This record gives sequence, structure tokens and C-alpha cells, in this order.
Amino acid sequence: KEKRMEFIRVADKAELPENKMIVVVVGGKEVLLANIEGSYYAIANKCTHLGGSLSKGSLDGSVVTCPKHGAQFDVKTGKAVANAKIGFIKMNVKDEERYMVKVEGTDIFVKIS
Repeated sequence: KEKRMEFIRVADKAELPENKMIVVVVGGKEVLLANIEGSYYAIANKCTHLGGSLSKGSLDGSVVTCPKHGAQFDVKTGKAVANAKIGFIKMNVKDEERYMVKVEGTDIFVKIS
């Protein structure tokens, strides 16, 4: 029987100001948690291109840019919005896994299914 993942408390709202992102670990997975204008979103932290840490990149609106090769993802949906570039070569990147987030009081929870 498979154990279903529950929502895990990962942060306090005070730890994540608006338009910032942090990395949290849920069930052994690194998760990028972002606060976009007061709403919280969670996607996988490893870039789908070569595994760069998205949390070390930059956040502009709801788009995070990987610091390694510039691949971009929308943290609201996990969708890849710009491909990775090495020199003049563009490489397609897969979408990021997206996770459910809920807030109770000041606690932020993430569920990885």
C-alpha cells in the first residue's frame, strides 16, 4: 500500500517576504517556494536542464531564471518559458514539477504527491 504524502509545514510566512523565494526540503526533495504578490507557489528546485539550483537564480515577477544557463520557469505553473542557452546553442527544457501549497495562519505547507 502506497503511503500518500501529506502537507508538510515548510516555513513561516515571516521567512518568505513578497516577491522572494527560498528552498525547502520536503520528503527528501528540494522545493523552490516563492511568494508572488502574497500568494505562495512551489516547484522543483533543480533545473530540468542540467540540475542547476533555481533558488540561486533570479526571480522577476513569477519567472525564475536558472543561474547556470538561463532557462526560465513560471513558478505559478512550473512551465518552462525560456530554453537554456550555452553559447549560441539553445536547448529545450522540460517543465518543472509543481507542488500544492496551502497556508494556515502563518504556516506554509507543501505537499509532494
